Order: sequence, then C-alpha cells, then structure tokens
Amino acid sequence: MLRGVGRRYGLRGPWVLRGLDLDLPAHTLVRIEGANGVGKSTLLRLLAGIDAPTEGRITGRPRTAYVPERFPAALPFTAAGYLTHLGRVHGLPAAEAAARGQEWLARFGAAGYARTPLAELSKGTSQKVALAQALLAGPDLLVLDEAWTGLDTEARGALDRAVAERAADGATVVFVDHDPGRLAGAVGLAYRLEGRTLTPVPASPGDDGPRVRIEATGRPSAALPPELPGAPAVERDAGNPAAIRLTTSAAYSDPLLHALLTARPPWHITGLSQLPAPVPASVPAAAPAVAAVDMTPRPAPGAGPTGTTDAAPETVSLPARPVRPVRPVRPVRPVRPVRSPGRRTAAATRYQAALLARSQRWLAPLLLYAAFLGIGVRAGQPLLDSLGYAAAALLPVAAWLVRLCVTQEPPAARAVTAAAVGPSRAHCASLLTGLGYALALGGAGTGTVLLMSAPVSTDHTVAVPLLPAALAGLLAAGCSALLGGAVGALCARPVLRRHGWSLAAAVSAALLALVTDGSPAKTAVTDLVTGSLTGTVRLPLLPAAGAAVVAVAVAALTARLAALRE
Repeated sequence: MLRGVGRRYGLRGPWVLRGLDLDLPAHTLVRIEGANGVGKSTLLRLLAGIDAPTEGRITGRPRTAYVPERFPAALPFTAAGYLTHLGRVHGLPAAEAAARGQEWLARFGAAGYARTPLAELSKGTSQKVALAQALLAGPDLLVLDEAWTGLDTEARGALDRAVAERAADGATVVFVDHDPGRLAGAVGLAYRLEGRTLTPVPASPGDDGPRVRIEATGRPSAALPPELPGAPAVERDAGNPAAIRLTTSAAYSDPLLHALLTARPPWHITGLSQLPAPVPASVPAAAPAVAAVDMTPRPAPGAGPTGTTDAAPETVSLPARPVRPVRPVRPVRPVRPVRSPGRRTAAATRYQAALLARSQRWLAPLLLYAAFLGIGVRAGQPLLDSLGYAAAALLPVAAWLVRLCVTQEPPAARAVTAAAVGPSRAHCASLLTGLGYALALGGAGTGTVLLMSAPVSTDHTVAVPLLPAALAGLLAAGCSALLGGAVGALCARPVLRRHGWSLAAAVSAALLALVTDGSPAKTAVTDLVTGSLTGTVRLPLLPAAGAAVVAVAVAALTARLAALRE
C-alpha cells in the first residue's frame, strides 16, 4: 500500500513522483504504462524496496524479487553459481537453491549455459539468469522492469506463463513493458504514469489476446477447483456430464492445466487447442470451421445452479482441425519458508565475500599491507614496537577493503540484491565482508610480527610476556580495522558517490584517524609503543570498545542512507 508517496533525487531536485496512493492486491497482474522518462523505473524501485520514498510511506511489502531491464554480465560467477548465491539470499537452502536455479534455466531454454561464466553470456541469456534468480524463490511480489527485453520468442512465452503462474499462486506482479499487447487479457489492473501521478486505465479485455481451449474429463460428481487461474469460461457437454471445456487467455494456460492435473481427484486432459484471434467487427468473418457452440459460462460439475431457470442443454462439437497434443506440465515444487532475516544477511555476506574473492580485488590491499610489513618490520626488532606499526598500517588497508566491498557490485546487480534482502541488510553485508577481510589481515600480520620480533623492550633489557603482547597486538589491530572500516563506509556510496572525491576523502580520513588525539586507533598504537620503552604490556580495552562503538554507529548511519538513496 502506497500512501502519499513522492520521490525526488537530491534535497532540492525536481519531484519525479508525487502524491501516489495505490493498493496492490494479491493474485493480480499490474501493468504500469507511460512515456519514456516519466518515472516508471523509479516507481518500480520504490515498490521493490530498492529506494525509499522521499515523502509518504509504503507498507505491507512481502517477499520481493526484482528484474532490471539490463542485467550486468560483469560478475565473476557462473550462471549456476550466481543463482545458488541469490537463492540463499532469498532464503533457500543451498541445495534447493541450486536445484531450482537449474530448473528455471531449463524452463527458459538456458540449461546449457549453467556452467558458463556470466561475462561470456549474451544479453538475452544474461536476462534469463536475471529472471531465474527472481522466480526461483517464489516471491510474493515480483517487479519486472521491461524484463522481456532481449529475450527470444520462446523465452518470452515462458516468462508470460511464469508471470501468470505467480499471480495464480497468490503473488502480486507489477511490470513495465514497451509492448502494449504484453499479457493482453491477463492483466488485472493497469495504471498510466503521467504528470508525476498514476491514473487508472482500463485493462485489456480478455479477448484481446490469444485464447486457449482445454478439454478435460473427470468423475461425474467431481467439482472444479475453486478460483481457477484466468477465470476461464466453462462449457459442459449435456451428453457427457464428465466432459468440460475451459476457455482462457493463453498466458494462463499452464497454470490452468496445472490446477486441473493436481486437483483431487485430478482431471484428465483430452485436448488443447489455440483459438483464432478475434476478428474486428468491421471485417466480415470467414465461415466458421467448427459448429456453433454455446459459450455462456456455466457452473462447474457439482457447483450448483447459477440461476432460477434451467438452461437448455448445449451442443458441443469437436473442432474440424486436429487437436494439438498436450504439452506436459511440470509440477511446481513448493518453496520452503523463508529463513530468518539474520540468516539471509549471513547469506548476503557470503555472496559478497565470494564476489570479492573471485574478483581478486583483494589482491591490491593485501600487497599494500605486505609492503608495509616488509618495510617496517625486521627480525629481532622489539615486539611491541612492531605490533604498533603493524596495527597502524592496517587502518588505511581496512578502509580500502570496505570501499571495495561497498562498490564492487554493478548497480543493476546491487538493485537485485537490495530487493531480495533489503538495501540496509545488503549494505551491512558489504561492510561485514570488508571488515572480515581486514580482521583476517590484521590477525595474519600480528602472527607474522610475533614470529619475527624479539619479545623484549626497546632497549633490549626487559623481557616482554608473549601472550599478553599478542592479545594487545590483536586488540590494536582490531581497533585499526574497525576504525578503518568506518572510514571506508563514510567515504563511499551512499555518502560519497564520486570516485575521485571518495578516494581523496578516504586517504585523508585514514591519516587523521592515526594522528588525531583521542582517536581509538592512535591510543591503541601509542599504548604499544610507550609500553615498549619499559617492557610493560597495556591491553587497549577502552580504545577497542570506542572503535566498536564508532564502527556500529557508522554502519547504522550508512545502512539507513543506503535505504534512502540507494
């Protein structure tokens, strides 16, 4: 539900949308129309939860999946690997995510590309991967931004059927497409976006698109399932009470077949044929190829009468043309319930960690930290001095790692992740990934220093206890990693978006964090260096707590900003 929703970019930017009030019910296909540049994509991003409204509020958003118009290929995964990660982000166990990813790739005709790197896929095949990630978890809200773009004819038909299935299963599907005939006859609500507001428009009538007739037989006393997908017109054969014909939009043919085959007791499908497109009234119709059929909707067997008088028995004639064979309908496996938000955030963190590891962007910060240690740490040097130097060198490296993790996803892929888990959680997953890598480097650097340095004071006269020194070094490294992570978060999107400005700000802020009085990092490093003069180990507990408070505050602030201006 949208109430008074408005959206503009920047504090003084022009309003793109203003005063939107909209209710989107379940079991509904919703089409958004409008000219280019009027804000359709902005509206879809608001509905998907990728962006937050500047004014007004959006409530009741269910589990959501989003498909952008152009899905990026610049991701270091295979198609199957990416779908497994996104399935886990959506809340599925790893094995089920992998299996459902394979099923949807096969459905869109891309099963042969499961092990192909995304960077080697064509635009159309990449779009099929984007569709698979959105559909594999059975979302309750599916948002499609010109998702049919670049697909071949068969894949477009498969997407039409998949969209109708999601609506038949109770989901809300909102879509934008440049083809005005897309899903004609299946759309439940349609709106036109113009002048920053939405105007309801009549949805396409049911006979505007291709129609499908399904013939089925069942037990004489069997009733049709309630709420059949597509609200088909039902015909009964007076001579054979067990036989029925159902006519519906072609987009609903697969969901309707599935409903019939999975009913209890099931219906036996005896025929499936596509009806000719309707002829405009101004054009004389050709002689019919089949005998006349009474198309008045009638109650299903066992459903009871619909009026006070008995209708005359209708005559049903089989079509003169051969009936097309029925295509097998694959049973849809139920989707397991979504797991807790904490586990979904952990899945998003694993995805970000795999993205960083496979992209090899971690290599440059690692080499920089190794160079710092190679220049400043020598064998036999006093232990506490070397631990202080290693901790200080970690701060700019941690800032770099966090900046890399926050900006490593292409915008379209980041929007997909944000819709699946929420922009705030997606941002927190990036911060946790960068901080985790920084802490791992700090632990490795501390271990290296412990192996190379001498556990003595600066003048080599006082022995330094090794275990307390190691703990102090780890705490100091943790202070630098936490403070460096905070610097990296403040010097990247969504706070600073321009690369040049963010890089300069990160370097300057990292240096200030090391030299400013009262900085937790400077305090922890100073405690180590001054303790080395007397051989006394001081555990930087208070600086570590202060660094943790700063890191948590910055993470909360930037996560909130990510939800507002993703």
